[in-house]
Amino acid sequence: MLVRDAMSTVVLTIGPAHTLRQAARLMSARRVGAAVVLDPDTYGLGILTERDILDAVGAGQDPDRETAHGHTTTDVVFATPEWTLEEAAAAMTRGEFRHLIVLERSEAVGVVSVRDIIRCWLPARRRTQPAAVSA
Repeated sequence: MLVRDAMSTVVLTIGPAHTLRQAARLMSARRVGAAVVLDPDTYGLGILTERDILDAVGAGQDPDRETAHGHTTTDVVFATPEWTLEEAAAAMTRGEFRHLIVLERSEAVGVVSVRDIIRCWLPARRRTQPAAVSA
């Protein structure tokens, strides 16, 4: 299977001036674990994840004062829709992260998460496993 088969096409895009609380509210409302941070004046595309927000709050930072800019990962690994799910999972494992921004022609067209990959792999795995034997 390919990343295009698993990725969410709901791409939440925020700006670097969004507070962490605003970002968390938008992520919660859309039921996504990451937001693409678009800052054309500095680093272009970055990603803010639920883990970034959790780390900031856990460190005692004020989510109403802290902005996405200060917590955005800008050293991003991007996937393409043509990557296999194995390639995406390997990149996530190597980088120790759970979300990949999916780019097509330099445009963010989706986000793929570990959860998305598992959703695709579980049905395939069930089809290939032998049925349980009853005693």
